[in-house]
Amino acid sequence: MTATGTLYLVSTPIGNLADFTYRAVDVLGSCDTILAEDTRRTRILLDHYQIVPRAIKSLHKHNEAARTEEMCELLASGGSVALVSDSGTPLVSDPGARLVRAAIEKGARVVPVPGPSAVLAALVACGFEPEPFSFFGFPPRSGRARRELMAGLAQLRHTAVMFESPQRLVATLEELGAVLGEERSVAVARELTKLHEEVVRGTLHEVAAYYREQPPRGEVVLCLDGAGDSASSEEVLKEAMAAARAMVRDGATSKQIVQTLRDRFGLDRNRAYAMALEAAEEEKS
Repeated sequence: MTATGTLYLVSTPIGNLADFTYRAVDVLGSCDTILAEDTRRTRILLDHYQIVPRAIKSLHKHNEAARTEEMCELLASGGSVALVSDSGTPLVSDPGARLVRAAIEKGARVVPVPGPSAVLAALVACGFEPEPFSFFGFPPRSGRARRELMAGLAQLRHTAVMFESPQRLVATLEELGAVLGEERSVAVARELTKLHEEVVRGTLHEVAAYYREQPPRGEVVLCLDGAGDSASSEEVLKEAMAAARAMVRDGATSKQIVQTLRDRFGLDRNRAYAMALEAAEEEKS
């Protein structure tokens, strides 16, 4: 039977309770069930906005399978469910993907209710090129998966964003410095939207030293500059120019060339555009 209900994915404040939308308040106040990873934290938000839920239940990694089956039955009967994160946008380093996939398979509507995101807040404040970017969640703590991530970051030519615990931040910055080079630029956004919000920018060496002296607390988002953005070596520029010339010969548009140079070689928009124009002029002559 096709589900006729609606699953809402409601973004919640990442710190400042004022960062909540009118629409989100309406959805949480009218849906049949609210799902939260930690119902105690969600009740603080509900109480602040004087929202009296019809029902509120937990959804976490230990009960996601059973809760998904239960919620699909509610959606099948035409009910409405709102999934919230403890803070920020649901599913981003949080449970819920299983429920979303099941709801889609059952034919239910899945409706995002946009709002706060620690990932995007840190990205736009870090000072690096915001697009493209890659998000890696929390890095693996050890082993092969962590080594592979570090190796991949060394080659990544655009901005990387990841979460990290304050207890492991310094160790991660030091390891990144050892693998990527201590001069790679980084920005650490901490306690975003809260009273002690800060964004510390510098090289991996400088920021690691800062947090060794001042151990961090609270929520942490780490933004790492792309390899191409800080390394405009002659070899890279030669390869980029050769690619631009080849694309001109193949009939690519300036927009296509610029995007390719940014993605493949990590060039900023202005440099990539200048190369595209230069290659086009060369072809005309």
